Amino acid sequence: MGATVNTASRISVDGKFLRLSGKKFYARGVTYGPFAPNASGDCFANLAQTKRDLALIQELGANVLRVYNVPPHWFLDLVLAHDLRLLVDVPWNKHLCFLDSEASSGEAMEAVRNAAKACGNHTAVMAISVLNEPPADIVRWSGAKQMAHFIERAVEEVKLIAPHCLCTFSNYPPTEYLRPLNIDFHCFNVYLHQQKPFDNYLARLQMIADGKPLVLGEFGIDSLREGEESQEEILNWQIETAFRGGVAGTFVYSFTDDWFKDGRQIRDWAFGLTTTERQAKLAFATVRRLYRIAPHFPLFSYPKVSIVVASYNGERTLDSCLKSLQHLNYPAYEVLLVDDGSTDSTESIARRYPEVQYIKHEQNQGLSVARNTGIAAATGEIVAFTDSDCRADEDWLHYLIGDLLNSPFTGIGGHNLLPTEDSWVAACVMASPGGPAHVMITDRLAEHIPGCNMAFYKWALDDIGGFDPLFRKAGDDVDVCWRLQQQGYQLGFSPGGFVWHYRRATTRDYIKQQLGYGEAEALLTHRHPEYFNWVGGSQWQGRIYSSGKFGVLLRSPIIYHGWFGAGFFQTLYSPTPSFTLMLVTSFEYHILITLPLVVLAALFRNLIPTTIASILLPMAVCIAAAWQSEIPKNQRRTGSRLLVAFLFFLQPIVRGWARYKRSLNVPRSRLTRRENLESALREDSGLSFREVEYWNDPGLDRLEFLGVVLERLDQRGWQHKIDTGWNQFDVEIFGSAFTHLQLTTVSEFLSQGKQLIRCRLQTEWTLFAKVLFFALLGLEIVIIGLVGSDTWWHWLILLTLPLMVWFLHKDQNKLRRLVSVFLDEVATDLKLKRMESEKPRKTSP
Repeated sequence: MGATVNTASRISVDGKFLRLSGKKFYARGVTYGPFAPNASGDCFANLAQTKRDLALIQELGANVLRVYNVPPHWFLDLVLAHDLRLLVDVPWNKHLCFLDSEASSGEAMEAVRNAAKACGNHTAVMAISVLNEPPADIVRWSGAKQMAHFIERAVEEVKLIAPHCLCTFSNYPPTEYLRPLNIDFHCFNVYLHQQKPFDNYLARLQMIADGKPLVLGEFGIDSLREGEESQEEILNWQIETAFRGGVAGTFVYSFTDDWFKDGRQIRDWAFGLTTTERQAKLAFATVRRLYRIAPHFPLFSYPKVSIVVASYNGERTLDSCLKSLQHLNYPAYEVLLVDDGSTDSTESIARRYPEVQYIKHEQNQGLSVARNTGIAAATGEIVAFTDSDCRADEDWLHYLIGDLLNSPFTGIGGHNLLPTEDSWVAACVMASPGGPAHVMITDRLAEHIPGCNMAFYKWALDDIGGFDPLFRKAGDDVDVCWRLQQQGYQLGFSPGGFVWHYRRATTRDYIKQQLGYGEAEALLTHRHPEYFNWVGGSQWQGRIYSSGKFGVLLRSPIIYHGWFGAGFFQTLYSPTPSFTLMLVTSFEYHILITLPLVVLAALFRNLIPTTIASILLPMAVCIAAAWQSEIPKNQRRTGSRLLVAFLFFLQPIVRGWARYKRSLNVPRSRLTRRENLESALREDSGLSFREVEYWNDPGLDRLEFLGVVLERLDQRGWQHKIDTGWNQFDVEIFGSAFTHLQLTTVSEFLSQGKQLIRCRLQTEWTLFAKVLFFALLGLEIVIIGLVGSDTWWHWLILLTLPLMVWFLHKDQNKLRRLVSVFLDEVATDLKLKRMESEKPRKTSP
């Protein structure tokens, strides 16, 4: 067996990268073979030739070989003696429909097991690839789900024999939709010879890899057809682009032109860095130069970065956080710790790090104020943020700032991953809804980046006035992202710039976190109503990337295979969780459905079955969601999914309660005394407030008029939502909890260059008002059905309906009058003249 397993010297996965003996390990590899069988029948060169090849590979600066046959023991020992590692592909007949036959699939699985027995425990082996480039039409024939399941079973077989050996399968664009869950890292073969498509596809692969490492298993150029100069030029930018893009390793295809396949020597291609006789080509020296620089290619510049850590009673993880920030691979940065009135040992921990600038708030003032304090004290051109419950990867700033500088983005974020040492409860919390996540519009353009891992140009934060102090516990990052985008700035994502984020270690801490998030949602709804739907849920344009799921999937992903399944890029389109089904887990469902049924069931026993069904339905949905959740296998326990189901059930109730409770205390826009007075004087004037018209002598454009209206609404703090292109109105103005108004404008062009700007003021009931009305109506129907209409309290409930309609009618009139006064003031300042109707009309509901 030679050198056997030694866990300390085995390569392991560490977030988005690999690690060996405590240090980052970046695979700088080449593919090797297969060759014509040697005297022993192995598809490897003889011993003398192998020694010469390995010496040349060392000179190249490579540290890993990819081989396409299971290597003999002498080869494993020789590779290790040259301080190299191996990625071993297991050969078997993948070009048959092997899943159609138990015998064929059994033979394939046996080949995987034999490979694991032969080399899986050898220190020289970095990883075993259980499958290489499965033909797309065969995967389509057998089914993507079945193929992914086979890969997962193959990985399990390897782990049973060689638990410390990494496992993957080698994918490529025609089957990029294959997503087995238990591979240790993603390995892709990519042959794209244009820089922009290569760069774009690399970003796409990083989104597919998500929180796991990405390795480019093959890429290369045929110098026979392209020429040696083109091979050199293309490999030059491919290697640099790959490492700048945050890959964990690359394998150039191939070391030599010597290649034996399908029982014959291949002579009509030349992908090698050396000829068949091992003479170096032009690309050899280029790859050697690049591999000596990789992975840390110099950035275009190194602007100073101020890292702001806001902490409130974060003693549990603060030491780990500050320690990680002391050894970042970035030359110009400072660390500012803002202690926001902590009552634990935060200050004593901070004193252990004299190079950290410690700023103390005597009282807790909230997360936004703490971050603003950090911004004010920052001397860097860029301000980066992480939390005291995070531990930064040593290359965090290298990738984060590198991607920011090489982009049009104003701000950038990255992954926040679960530390392997975190508890199984934390793993369940990670798999539950409501955790920090990034939202991507494209593979690079972000809609939201989480506050525990983000960086912005300081001038941009100054431009929007920093963080809003209204957000004390959470929501500050969402608010900043939205305000930056409203100013026309863009946000990006850096797949290589990640931090470890310790999740809540107990259910109690998780509930406390969700209470804070619920309060933040109430504030965000007030500040940014245009980003929320009719039930108060946030409306994201992009896709949410999170380890925690937020719903139940009712249909399988859809795969675009191309014409007759022959597309080179075959894409997976993941479905979104069922919004309608998740409504039964919402706080509103329990208040409007479950709670009334429980009360009525206490009075009317025949409602008990319906009440039980109303409770079991959300429980069943939560169990289904927990069953679909992804929990790391090494942190999974017997009760893990049961705990996730419980958190799925609890989270929307807790978060919804906090949202509604905070909504009652959100500071509302106050109307000026003049507006209230003038509105009251106009109440019985007979003027119509459903539509107002203004003579436009100055020839003001309607959009300019709307621009001033929006500016004044912002100045007065009136909550409003503008048209996003899909509405029949220009602006929606929120009045009370019961009424909002939709303002629509139009220009009429008259003779002599004059214009008339007409404004329609249409009021609508809010969702709360509609729910309240129909809840009363439903209660009335239930009571009539159960006890008839002869009880006195039935007539009392019936009386509330017309009273409510009358109240809403008055509320609508008030809001129309108020907005009419506001528009008059805007028009007066713009020198527009209000046109009064010849026959005054009474305001109608």
